[in-house]
Amino acid sequence: MITINQQIKVALWGLCQLYVQKRIDTAREAMEAAQDSANEESKSSAGDKYETGRAMAQLERDRHAQLLAEAVKIEQELNRLNVDKQYAIIQPGSLVNTNRGVFFISISAGKLLLDGKNYVAISSASPIGTLLSGHKSGDAVTFNNLQYQVLDVI
Repeated sequence: MITINQQIKVALWGLCQLYVQKRIDTAREAMEAAQDSANEESKSSAGDKYETGRAMAQLERDRHAQLLAEAVKIEQELNRLNVDKQYAIIQPGSLVNTNRGVFFISISAGKLLLDGKNYVAISSASPIGTLLSGHKSGDAVTFNNLQYQVLDVI
């Protein structure tokens, strides 16, 4: 039987998936636009201008290709999470309720709104994610001079 907390984690995972897919689509479209721009550069009597334009478009394409590769890597990280599991210790895939908000340990997607409630998707490699990792209900950590009391780990 799926609990409400597991449903929340699955829904948050879905929102993170949408976030990553948007990044992938945006990078792909920008990469294709830069490639099209490079292909459309017409040779003019000023050869240097043509070569400079093509080189700039290629650099832009390469930059977007790198952003695409990063987004695909994040998607793979997200796909490795087990959101069906109930956790007692904070780790990737867990939902952490603190006195300062609810954190979904997954990817760095930022604030997520689900059913009118705010959640924050953070990576376990982020500063706050690293600090929270390994803790359990009842533990407290200090981040940026603020104390975070772990109320519940799901």
